[in-house]
Amino acid sequence: QLLIGYENGTVVLWDLRSKRADLRAYYDEAIHSVAWHHEGKQFMCSHSDGSLTLWNLKSPNRPFQTTIPHGKIQRDGKKPESCKPILKVEYKTCKNSEPFVIFSGGLSYDKACRRPSLTIMHGKAITVLEMDHPIVDFLTLCETPYPNEFQEPYAVVVLLEKDLIVVDLTQSNFPIFENPYPIDIHESPVTCTEYFADCPPDLIPVLYSVGAKHKKQGYSNKEWPISGGAWNLGAQTYPEIIITGHADGSVKFWDASAITLQMLYKLKTSKVFEKQKLGEGKATAEIVEEDPFAVQMMYWCPESRIFCVAGVSAYVVVYRFSKHEVNTEIASLEVRLQYEVEDIITPEPEIIPPFPDASSQLPSLKSLSGSTNTVACEGTMKDSIPCLSVKTRPVRMPPGYQADLVIQLVWVDGEPPQQITSLAVNSAYGLVAFGNCNGLAVVDFMQKTVLLSMGTLELYGSSDPYQRQPRSPRKSKQFAADNFCMRGLSNFYPDLTKRIRTSYQSLTELSDSPVSLELERCKSPTSVKGSRKLSLPTDLKTDLENRENSFSRSRSSSVSSIDRDSKEAITALYFMESFARKNDSAVSPCLWVGTGLGMVLILSLNLPASDDLRQSEPVMVSPSGTVLTLKGAVLTFACLDCMGTLTHPPYEVWRDPHSADEGEKTRKRKLVMHSPSSSQDMGDHQFAVICSEKQAKVFSLPSQTCLYVHNITETSFLLRADVVTLCNSVCLACFCANGHIMTLSLPSLRPLLDINYLPVTDMRIARTFCFTNEGQALYLSSPTEIQRLTYSQEMCDNLQDMLGDLFTPVETPEAQNRGFLKGLFGGSGQAFDREELFGEATAGKASRSLAQHIPGSGGIEGVRGAAGGVIGDLTRARIALDERGQKLGELDERTASMMASAEAFSKHAHEVMLKYKDKKWYQF
Repeated sequence: QLLIGYENGTVVLWDLRSKRADLRAYYDEAIHSVAWHHEGKQFMCSHSDGSLTLWNLKSPNRPFQTTIPHGKIQRDGKKPESCKPILKVEYKTCKNSEPFVIFSGGLSYDKACRRPSLTIMHGKAITVLEMDHPIVDFLTLCETPYPNEFQEPYAVVVLLEKDLIVVDLTQSNFPIFENPYPIDIHESPVTCTEYFADCPPDLIPVLYSVGAKHKKQGYSNKEWPISGGAWNLGAQTYPEIIITGHADGSVKFWDASAITLQMLYKLKTSKVFEKQKLGEGKATAEIVEEDPFAVQMMYWCPESRIFCVAGVSAYVVVYRFSKHEVNTEIASLEVRLQYEVEDIITPEPEIIPPFPDASSQLPSLKSLSGSTNTVACEGTMKDSIPCLSVKTRPVRMPPGYQADLVIQLVWVDGEPPQQITSLAVNSAYGLVAFGNCNGLAVVDFMQKTVLLSMGTLELYGSSDPYQRQPRSPRKSKQFAADNFCMRGLSNFYPDLTKRIRTSYQSLTELSDSPVSLELERCKSPTSVKGSRKLSLPTDLKTDLENRENSFSRSRSSSVSSIDRDSKEAITALYFMESFARKNDSAVSPCLWVGTGLGMVLILSLNLPASDDLRQSEPVMVSPSGTVLTLKGAVLTFACLDCMGTLTHPPYEVWRDPHSADEGEKTRKRKLVMHSPSSSQDMGDHQFAVICSEKQAKVFSLPSQTCLYVHNITETSFLLRADVVTLCNSVCLACFCANGHIMTLSLPSLRPLLDINYLPVTDMRIARTFCFTNEGQALYLSSPTEIQRLTYSQEMCDNLQDMLGDLFTPVETPEAQNRGFLKGLFGGSGQAFDREELFGEATAGKASRSLAQHIPGSGGIEGVRGAAGGVIGDLTRARIALDERGQKLGELDERTASMMASAEAFSKHAHEVMLKYKDKKWYQF
């Protein structure tokens, strides 16, 4: 039987066998859902006025019970007032307690601000469970699937628009089960991603252990009730971790080993800043009105567990990992990065030295440290104030990643700080470097001091290939649209149109007026006031052509074109042990700097000779004078030894900074260096790999000779490039804006792969695409989905073994006992199959259609060659079945022949009997 409720208040009970209506009932209000009562004798309906009606099949003229669970009872005995519609109701019975009535909606209209809710009625108790998101559907889990028995419900699965929860019905307070699945990845929009394969194996257990301590309390003590499917890990053994940065400032670490995705740990970067009070944000500094803590860039060193985050409000936070809780103050620094074009004079090599003395700059740079805000009062002009305020009181930091240092860029002469475009950290050196379209800053996070804060042009000195003419931009206050504010997106998206917050469904129109956006940018450092949504330009081909024109301008030798685009962003940073100059005989700590105009600069790092002096002696940072050139903005660096093996930057082995063990606190830092031994030939034994948006080059060091060059694309540009390891080798993986994924061999730069995979139709793809080791990559295909891909043949061959099973086979539940009296006197008849009652199989006779003879080729002897294989076994089984069917057919024919002979014998016997029936014995 099928029970259907209609919007006009009609309830129809259909008999599916006879295909006719056995019952019709009518009610004044529209019906939203129906539910069967125990044993199918009664049913319940939910209505648009918030009422529940209970009907009896024997007297369907009117409901015998009507209730409005959330309606206010009138004093004069009138009908309770109407409520919101009850969209769905379920009625479940229990053997030893009152039945459960569960429904969604039905709240009173005077509580308009209430969130979506699920109501559970158990006896006289009514419990309202408020949800964070609208309810899509819910389903009650019961002990038995049969509706004519006591269902014994134990949980309710509630599907929300952005979540999935399960409520435990066996406890009186109805707690929810702890969800083992990462359903809340879209809790806040993802703004950036990082992917790490083959990382240290102890990281996943450590992150899971500290993440488990942060979980909310009050969950049900029972296991997750939904079971089904099975994971197949396959042959892959190395661990994988995905890190996602979000618009609300949170960072999530995910276990992505094999094909799983399980959240390990969540870090909230916004906790280091003071909360912005209403009306106070614009009074202190103009920041993003919606997402001031959005994560724009991340850098993670898995070996040392140093984690660094760059936010959209022009700040950098350095985190250290600890297993112990601490209560301490957060150290902070303020850096002033200013681009003074009017102070630039065409250098004369014989008069002006190539670079200033770094030691003479150190005292003035140290004066920038500290967290005190100083405001130069020139009317309303802001100066030397950051966008956010760091907490000055002691902060309790739970186990996990704990803030060690906060670095903020400040306003300069009424101009807001520009967004950070590049970030690099090295735990062995104890340095963090970051840059934007104004210049570069290097900070010592061990001594908490600023080592370098210079404009991009100051880094060149007399080595600037473009002798820019002096001019003052203060008259116009207009910035160039090509600010290179996101790595890999220079000249493709204007700086001001890259809003971090995107809608959950799609990205819509992009403003067509970059000039007006630039004017708005002067008002806010991180956002454009106006539309919250954006998308790529509709005509990608036209935009690429315009971008090509900008690239040709950036690479042009014309002085006037360079003067127009005088702001040169820092787009790539990399710490490595390398040769800073041509005449160097040994490697030394260096910082490689890449700019938006394709220039590569090398900065020398002079560290204290011994680790004991690291905390007291200053670190000297000075340009080396080496300048290399490429076409397009620089994206990535890498270093190979003389054998072509990837050389990793040095790092410090992790130690707990807040350990209770005094020995661990006082022990020396253990550094892992990857420098070549002194016994090796100190000639051209090192290769520097540099990739820009247009081409890749391999230089031999220290001679700085360009050995290999490969023009990757002429009609498009690269969004992402990474040097990765694959099958015990090294290659350069590139993702192009036209959708091509390419790999190049190293150091020879020979093309290995060029696949037209996915055109960039959404800014989300461009912002979140990243490569990792072992031939894997990922991007966000939608606001809620991470798409992983592989370009490794070995991974493709093992992919089927890694895929899980969606369903798990289970045994069919046993049929319920009908009982002797119920089967004898009441209830509907039991259904039997006609063949089961009258077929020949019941009588023990083989049916003629049981087996059909299929002529084979050679019988058993014809398939002896396939013995031992699966195909041979199947062939033998089929032939055996054919022979068995043939024998059964022959047996059937013999049986019929015997029956005919028996009938003939019986006939003749009967005739003989009739012939001699009346004869006497003496007549024979």
